[in-house]
Amino acid sequence: MFIDIHAHAYRRPIPGFVSFCSAEQLIACYDELRIERGAVLPIVSPEIYLPQSNEDILEMCAEHPDRLIPYCNIDPRSLLNSPETDFTPLMTYYKEQGCKGLGEVMPNLQLMDPMVQNLLRHAERVGLPVVYDGSDQLTGDFGLYDDPGLPQLEHTLQRFPNLKLFGHGPVFWSEIGRLKTPGERSFFYNLNGEQIGRLPTHPIEEEGVVPILFRRYPNLFGDLSDGSAYNALARDESYGPRFVEEFQDRLYFGTDICFPTMPVPLPDLLIRWRDQGKISRTAFRKVAYENGAELLGI
Repeated sequence: MFIDIHAHAYRRPIPGFVSFCSAEQLIACYDELRIERGAVLPIVSPEIYLPQSNEDILEMCAEHPDRLIPYCNIDPRSLLNSPETDFTPLMTYYKEQGCKGLGEVMPNLQLMDPMVQNLLRHAERVGLPVVYDGSDQLTGDFGLYDDPGLPQLEHTLQRFPNLKLFGHGPVFWSEIGRLKTPGERSFFYNLNGEQIGRLPTHPIEEEGVVPILFRRYPNLFGDLSDGSAYNALARDESYGPRFVEEFQDRLYFGTDICFPTMPVPLPDLLIRWRDQGKISRTAFRKVAYENGAELLGI
């Protein structure tokens, strides 16, 4: 019933450091959630997790070709630590190996950093969709920094009109509605390394920048994985279904499964809205399956 465009797995998880699923545990989660197939995204930047290789992803997907589909990932600082690095040959190689996209891009740099923009320029050239995670700070965190109102995202969409860019994570999805304060854009870490903070949970009183950007830029797509996307939709039972209906062609079901017991409430929400008539069956099919199948070449 579902195609997952965003999940994670480690070939050999490291106890105490990396609690991610193995490929087999991820597939077991898929069986429970009625997910037919999914994309596995490498983590290569060292800001929070231990980096893994693209080759690990390719090997796991080759062992389970009927269930797992590979993405590649490249840290924009790789090779030369320079905005002049030519990533086209490397991206072309991984695309030829079957990788369907680039991501999850999550170094703690500005989205408009020249090295990040260079990475996106080559992804556009090669024709690889990009998934990135964001941050509202430049220290003690992971993810590409953007300001309130997401001006760096807008400039990136303007600069690369042929790049399929997927918004993902709390910094993006918190701005589905107008923010009360900039501090509710994301979680952060206290001095003991514990994640704290809050996301907006109030109903959508006024649209935020995200739906405006969707209407303005056809190269923006929505990755509905992780709890922040669920929160963005579920926080308002009136606005959420309208958002899904309006942007049904550019919203993609995802889980962001990291560990085997991670809750994934989005399937039940979409099924309930479909059965209650809050979203059309056409919109449900597109978001749950058809958009992802087209993206991943299924």
